[in-house]
Amino acid sequence: MALKDAFGLTLSGVTEAGLAPYVQAVRELQCFIGDPVGSVDRAIAHAPGFVMAHVFKGYLFGLATEPDASAVARTCHEAALPLAATAREQAHVAALGHLANGHWHEASAILEAIAKDHPLDAVALQVGHQIDFFTGNARMLRDRIGRALPSWGSDMPGYHAILGMQAFGLEEMGEYIRAEKLGRTAVEIEPRDGWAQHAVAHVMEMQSRQKDGIAWMRADPEAWTRESFLKVHNWWHLALFHYDLGETGEVLALYDGPIYGARSTLALNMVDASAILWRLHLGGVDVGDRWAALAQNWAPKAGAGNYAFNDAHAMMAFVGAGLDAPARTLLETQREAMRGSDDNAAFTRDVGHPLTLAIKAFGEGNYVETTSLIRPIRAIASRFGGSHAQRDVIDLTLIEAALRAGDGALARTLAAERSAARHDSPLSALFSRRAADLSEN
Repeated sequence: MALKDAFGLTLSGVTEAGLAPYVQAVRELQCFIGDPVGSVDRAIAHAPGFVMAHVFKGYLFGLATEPDASAVARTCHEAALPLAATAREQAHVAALGHLANGHWHEASAILEAIAKDHPLDAVALQVGHQIDFFTGNARMLRDRIGRALPSWGSDMPGYHAILGMQAFGLEEMGEYIRAEKLGRTAVEIEPRDGWAQHAVAHVMEMQSRQKDGIAWMRADPEAWTRESFLKVHNWWHLALFHYDLGETGEVLALYDGPIYGARSTLALNMVDASAILWRLHLGGVDVGDRWAALAQNWAPKAGAGNYAFNDAHAMMAFVGAGLDAPARTLLETQREAMRGSDDNAAFTRDVGHPLTLAIKAFGEGNYVETTSLIRPIRAIASRFGGSHAQRDVIDLTLIEAALRAGDGALARTLAAERSAARHDSPLSALFSRRAADLSEN
């Protein structure tokens, strides 16, 4: 059986009973709330031949950056292969196959083509947008959505998500005024849209508007935390504002509470935990036994070698906890990953491996080596994914290493660079003072 959705897109193999939970799953992903896997599983139970339900489930697992999840994505791809009846569905199945096998860029290109012909295909737009994020493609984060936006109307279901994605893409391209406007509009339409909430937080982070950011995040946390699987990341954004203001106590309270109080074993959440502890570590803050608990959860993933961005954050935890064995396993796994044929081979070779080595060198007190490893990759760091705010930890590590190495010229240059980009940042001012003191001594 084939039905059409609210946008006129044909859905093969669906039933009326299967359509409702599928629509719910799409909405849940658009807001980053609820249980989209559970919802799409109900759709499949009602309509086993519903191809887009199998594809959608595969996308959810393919975007998780977890080795076990990739296996589920491949199973979903196999289930969907014989079911696709339209060219659009066949393209989705092909995109899922590439994603499930680690070929992010090929999946991105197919989803781009789908959205060109079907700009109201919300799934193609959102999955493509997430791939752009995981591959650090700022231009496509903006333009994939910008191309489709004229086809959308404010009365269409999910319009808020299109605005929220466009806001994030604009922010990553430095178009902060329009990004904030669209992000705020998206949240006004749908207060539970965690991605739009996070897009506005990104703007304020990049503009060093710490107090505005704290006010924005604390205005209605119930809206963006309730049943949200993006809430840890959004709490992390709040912690960044407090970190830049030097409010270490607030940062640790957020870490011990909503960021990592539950000690999640999901890589996406552990990335945020590592990133905030490493920032504190760079500032010489004693975080007690927090590293040990986090490193314990990272250790089983040391041999995964499936996403270089995660590897770097795992190494932060191993260094912080003083664990040499998993650190060695991680580096060996990266060396093996670089011999692969998937996109992560390039992510690891170009950025991930040298950065992971640099983090280890920093932990060993070899600050000169840290700077020599990081400096060549700064301009291409986007290649291994993440946002500007996330990759800022690379610059922070480099600046701190230069200061500790006693390289006054480099430290002064980097501090000046940061002050120019984030001139209202108290942290930028601190780096400038420390670099000046170093140069005088």
